[in-house]
Amino acid sequence: MSEKTILKLQLPTDPLWVKNVVESNIEELLTDHAYCEQKAATNAITLITQNPNFPDLVTEMALLVQEEMDHFKRVHDIIIARGYVLGKERKDDYVGQLAKFNKPGGSRLNQMIDRLLLSAMIEARSCERFKVLSENINDEELSKFYHELMISEATHYTMFLGLAKKHAGTIDVDARWKEFLAYEAEVVKNYGKKETIHG
Repeated sequence: MSEKTILKLQLPTDPLWVKNVVESNIEELLTDHAYCEQKAATNAITLITQNPNFPDLVTEMALLVQEEMDHFKRVHDIIIARGYVLGKERKDDYVGQLAKFNKPGGSRLNQMIDRLLLSAMIEARSCERFKVLSENINDEELSKFYHELMISEATHYTMFLGLAKKHAGTIDVDARWKEFLAYEAEVVKNYGKKETIHG
């Protein structure tokens, strides 16, 4: 998979992030990853409660909640099997900075489209990070696991973008997405230094 052609991300993650940062603290990576899955499920629930009048969105988000919580359980199972402990939730500064791109106010439709694009962006970067992990981590179990989840995240990314385009009305989703990609490229320059999925 090429991030340039499929995910459109402008700044790739340096593979040395895995060797120099992640492999020294697998427990931290797994704990952060577990909470990323839980937050993704929470985001899908929020999209349902804010937009119950879009049956296709509600259906997709209901399925996504189930899948993300299954991923959470699978990560937690790995944590327990390795003798680690889940620990406390970690703040995701990367997502916090991305959320600042969303325009305050505006119509409910504008808010929904922006949230769908934010969700797509998080999935795209997570997919890219999982790809880098699967290809560079010196751990056969985790390499296979992250390859599998990389494919899943790519599906989520395209689903969120598809919903945004389907319900955009007069909103130019493609133009908005290009702006978001440029913004994300600036944000992510400050990351790739911690043993967390987006850190």
